[in-house]
Amino acid sequence: MSTTSKTGPDAAPNTPEDQELGAAGSQLSTAPAEEAPHLPALGVVGWARWFWRQLTSMRVALLLLLLLSLGAIPGSLIPQTGIDATKVAEFREQHTTLAPLYDKLGLFNVYSSVWFSAIYILLFVSLIGCIVPRTWQFVGQLRGRPPAAPRRLTRLPAYTTWRTEARPEQVREAALALLRKRRFRAHLSGDAVAAEKGYLREAGNLIFHLALIVMLIAFAWGQLMKSEGNKLILEGDGFANTLTQYDDFKSGSLFTQDDLDPFSFTLKDFTGTYEPTGPNRGTPRTFEADVTYSVGAYGEERRTTVRVNEPLEIGGSKVYLVSHGYAPVVTVRDGKGRVVMDKEAVPLLPLDGNVTSSGAIKVMDGYRNAEGVKEQLGFNAFFLPTYGGQGSTMLSTFPALLNPMLALSAYHGDLGVDSGIPQSVYQLDKKNLKEFKDSDGELFKKQLKVGQTMTLPDGAGSVTFEGVKEWAGFQVARQPGSGWALAGSLAAIVGLAASLFIQRRRVWVRAVEGADGVTVVEMAGLGRSESAKVPEELGDLAGVLYERAPGAPDPHPSDSPAVSAEGAEQQ
Repeated sequence: MSTTSKTGPDAAPNTPEDQELGAAGSQLSTAPAEEAPHLPALGVVGWARWFWRQLTSMRVALLLLLLLSLGAIPGSLIPQTGIDATKVAEFREQHTTLAPLYDKLGLFNVYSSVWFSAIYILLFVSLIGCIVPRTWQFVGQLRGRPPAAPRRLTRLPAYTTWRTEARPEQVREAALALLRKRRFRAHLSGDAVAAEKGYLREAGNLIFHLALIVMLIAFAWGQLMKSEGNKLILEGDGFANTLTQYDDFKSGSLFTQDDLDPFSFTLKDFTGTYEPTGPNRGTPRTFEADVTYSVGAYGEERRTTVRVNEPLEIGGSKVYLVSHGYAPVVTVRDGKGRVVMDKEAVPLLPLDGNVTSSGAIKVMDGYRNAEGVKEQLGFNAFFLPTYGGQGSTMLSTFPALLNPMLALSAYHGDLGVDSGIPQSVYQLDKKNLKEFKDSDGELFKKQLKVGQTMTLPDGAGSVTFEGVKEWAGFQVARQPGSGWALAGSLAAIVGLAASLFIQRRRVWVRAVEGADGVTVVEMAGLGRSESAKVPEELGDLAGVLYERAPGAPDPHPSDSPAVSAEGAEQQ
């Protein structure tokens, strides 16, 4: 019995001699074949064809993807007008030289700039132009059959042969059954069996590119149709999803007011708990907002709890709990004891992790001073939920309401709210305000505990600290393309994994009757250059087929099995 074998590197034929393999040696992917560089034909049509070939090439698609990634970096490092206009204004004030340059380059609006949109559109067109022809080519491959065996199988990089007493048709039938059992697409072609496997490699490649297109569309749609608004709500107060109800609101260029989901909700109670002791003292443990909500104008009222990272979902909108703080409740009386602000809760903004808060209390209507002259009152407010005691710093020592203290400094005059110029509700415009003075001629200020009253100088009135309410900050976000973007990213990962780990390969088994009447069996395989699986797989298939068609006695017993130097070197 004699068996000769030859195994070589699993490389696609690339020499002039290997090119004689014809269809059997054709490339195993649908990637466009590289063409030798040449000048385009003269004329508009020639240049257009050349430009289209370049745009739809894989290297240009990768280059555009890299440029898109690099273009997104300024959007992460430089304040964006659509995200935080206040930070952009601060940047302009602090960088008077860079700001005009950034304006010209569109770096304050990166994602809507001309250059970023151009890269985005070119990448989209490049992917479409690349994937459409490859998809049709792949469909053609699926509908076709594996190519017939080349005339000389010894030219293939993985090869083995032996002689057997089994009939050629028996060997071919056994080979066909074996290859189909191993999930090869196989068929009889003349005196040989042709088989191919690994089509999912190219399917994964196409899925990856399709997923990129889906992600691009989802990202663009989400940016154009998105909306995001914030609202601070006191315990007991409500909110209706209309533009006028938001404290601040931003949206995509195609968003309209009709796209807002019709709903409303009321904050019934807010509960926050904190770590009381240990190294993590003051760390939040739970933030929960009990709300009642209804959908539509006449929807049934329902009750639910909104927690951090557990938003309330209504239609296409998600209501997130994003912040928390305190609102001191104050009563203000004028010089004659008449109430001009009756137990009104004034939200203050937190400054640190222990919810040290600051803001302003404004009395805009109804106040008259001791002489009966109409004025407005303003108070700078500083609130500590847990005051450390006399002599301690004006900072809260714990975020919960253990020892609340309200510090006020008083002003009177014109708050500037009637000028028509927008102003922050958390700051005083002191341009037309005068300070109340104490006995030493200094700014009149006082620290109040719950129930205490600050009496203004010269019979100007009083302020009573009645108690504290809590408030919660909610963000209502609408991102219509997020689900598609997630699906596209998952599909891209699956497709990329398939294109990296699945190997496309072809196997041929030829069985013919030799001159001495003994059947000669030849097996050969061909795969992509990076594959190291074809020689091992061919050896495994040959071993199984050899058991079904065992070798015949060697007609020249003195001759030892011949193994080529190439095969021996690689074995």
